[in-house]
Amino acid sequence: MLALVVRDYDEAIAYFTNALGFELIANTRMSETKRWVVVAPRGGGVRLLLAKAVNPSQEARIGDQTGGRVFLFLETDDFDADFARYSAAGVRFLESPRHEAYGKVAVFEDLYGNKWDLVERRRG
Repeated sequence: MLALVVRDYDEAIAYFTNALGFELIANTRMSETKRWVVVAPRGGGVRLLLAKAVNPSQEARIGDQTGGRVFLFLETDDFDADFARYSAAGVRFLESPRHEAYGKVAVFEDLYGNKWDLVERRRG
């Protein structure tokens, strides 16, 4: 599991489940201000703990947990279908799909500005 700092639990849940099609694994109230919220790509993969920023230092890291580099990699078995579905859902791609030695890839930003690679690995 990987923690991702977010601004608001509900907006993050909506983005990951609606735009990216992730599954909501857990959404448990821990206190008046804290929840245990976990999402994951359908079909498996790394789970994300959506951790709400609680102070100015954490708020400053929302969307920039890696200094502007690609942070997360979302693998797919059908790049073209997922690229089209994500684009239609308003996901902001920073480039057109490209072919690399390892497969097909395009960089997108999540709702906070974290950079992701959508990747379909080359087979064989």
